[in-house]
Amino acid sequence: MSEEMAFMPGATTVGVVCKDGVVLASERRLSYGYFVMSKTAKKTFKITDKIGTACAGLISDMQILAREVGAYVALYSYERERSASVKTAAKIMANLLFERRMFPLLTQTIIGGIDPEGPSLYVLDPIGSLIQDKYTSVGSGAEVAMGLLEAEYKDDLTPEEAKNLVTKAIKTAVARDIGSGDGVDLLTITKDGIKEESLKLA
Repeated sequence: MSEEMAFMPGATTVGVVCKDGVVLASERRLSYGYFVMSKTAKKTFKITDKIGTACAGLISDMQILAREVGAYVALYSYERERSASVKTAAKIMANLLFERRMFPLLTQTIIGGIDPEGPSLYVLDPIGSLIQDKYTSVGSGAEVAMGLLEAEYKDDLTPEEAKNLVTKAIKTAVARDIGSGDGVDLLTITKDGIKEESLKLA
């Protein structure tokens, strides 16, 4: 491992599309190398009442990206007098990341939500690649989490089943990834809005 990579923050962040919405989740540890800087780091963010994002990487870059996307989405909705779709919000985020590709924001991002087209989920890398998927994971624990998601994801999950699946995926990753741990923040996004929760890891 290079010296630079040793001090990149670890994380496990997961997103899943379910029958009636989307569930986004991330654990709460902020670590640099072997030092745990915080056990209460927030890596899930609300963008609108029906769209959220969850990230892995530098907390500062996550925060500024979420705020910028929220501002551009609000401006889009004001100018067009209609709510932005999840795809529109994801493309705005991709454009912001691509504009900074020479000096990228060090964050891997999942954005998801529900609109008149139904629930949808997108994953982005630091330079703005945009991929739609039904489930995904980013961060240092992503490989472990994806193994569980591949085995247990189904198209007709209820929001409660999806919440249990993402929690299980993060718990599995936390058991193997030293950069992840200390609880889980969840965003459950349905037609009724966004429900935010924090869970302790047993």
